[in-house]
Amino acid sequence: MLNADELQQLRAMDPSSIDIDSLVDIRSVKINTALPKEERIADFIKQIKNPYLFKCGDLIIQSVFPDTEITLTDRLKQYLKNV
Repeated sequence: MLNADELQQLRAMDPSSIDIDSLVDIRSVKINTALPKEERIADFIKQIKNPYLFKCGDLIIQSVFPDTEITLTDRLKQYLKNV
């Protein structure tokens, strides 16, 4: 598993300076749903290499998450209530 410093370095990578061929295509990542949550997360990170910067086909995807206690699930529930 990556430590906090390694994750910070991955987060700070500039997508415009990356060779797209060096990134993992998210479509090739397989999630083993039989694993416990922590092991699924570790396996995902092992496969994707950088959870903040990867590709989907010919697109570079940069994931940015705010420093907050609110989860994606919370945000989606909030969004669906307002639709």
